[in-house]
Formats: sequence, C-alpha cells, structure tokens
Amino acid sequence: MARRPVQPMPKAVLEALEARGVREDYEARPFYQRNDYLAWIARAKLPETRERRIAQLLDELERGGVYMKMAHAPSRKD
Repeated sequence: MARRPVQPMPKAVLEALEARGVREDYEARPFYQRNDYLAWIARAKLPETRERRIAQLLDELERGGVYMKMAHAPSRKD
C-alpha cells in the first residue's frame, strides 16, 4: 500500500496557527488531514497561492466542521 510522505511543518504555518489561536484545533484533526493541508500548501508555486491556502486552513480550523471546503462533522463547533 502506497503511503503519502510525511510533510514537515513550515515555520510560517506554525506561526500562523499560533497567531490565530487555532493550533489546538489543528492538532485535534486526524493525521491525514494535517498532512494533506501541509502538502497542499507546499505544492503552491506562487507566494500568493501559498498565503491563500494558509488563510483557508486557518479559516477552516476557526470555523470547524469543514475540511478542504467539504463538510467534516467531527470537527464541527457548536
């Protein structure tokens, strides 16, 4: 079975998570989601795209109930 490579946590993403107060929400997500978010951010070719993807990650964590623009009931915040 093929496994996706484990993505390192970029300093900029870690700082953004902490600044926005959503690091705990990030850590509560399943490993595959955390890894997918980091891989998706790392694949951005332009700095603007990277920043937009980081912003989406932060927004989704803050709102809860969503993962990559899809409903994710386990992370829903009431």
